[in-house]
Amino acid sequence: MVYKFRVILDAEEDIFRDIAILEDDSLEDLHNAIVNAFGFDGMEIASFYTCDDEWTQEDEIPLFDTGDVPGEQKTMADYPLSSILDENSTKIIYVYDFLNMWTFFVELAAVEEAENGVTYPDLMFAHGELPVDAPTKDFNSPIVSSDDMYGEFEDDFDEEDLDMFDGDDSFNDYGFEENWN
Repeated sequence: MVYKFRVILDAEEDIFRDIAILEDDSLEDLHNAIVNAFGFDGMEIASFYTCDDEWTQEDEIPLFDTGDVPGEQKTMADYPLSSILDENSTKIIYVYDFLNMWTFFVELAAVEEAENGVTYPDLMFAHGELPVDAPTKDFNSPIVSSDDMYGEFEDDFDEEDLDMFDGDDSFNDYGFEENWN
């Protein structure tokens, strides 16, 4: 079977590519198809992120193993497309170049039979030109004060709260000796 994706740049302008790729190809193969379709040089790191139907980002699937223990973290190459995406789970987020944050919404549009004579992955359609610079993200949101998030903090500390030793510098009341080591 062939998965047909629409890969949309997160920008105000309509910039997208339609890519057909085999369902048994890996997320790394899809990454390479996206890099080629948009004309990137492929020299930057990237990740896919699983998401829900509202595009809420969930788990990261990186291009390279960035874990503390080599081989412990799964990468794009470890995931066939069919293990992540199907008719019920059609959306995934792709981020290329973490310094510039090229962000794409990738949606499975159709699952069809492979066509004879077509080499996959296949760039089926391209719309819009990629800008020179990645679209800027507006990370500014209304600032919520800590009082709004956590309630009022009552500062009722006084000098007595700071006096741990009741004035005689004795450790006896704490269950350990002064020279414990």
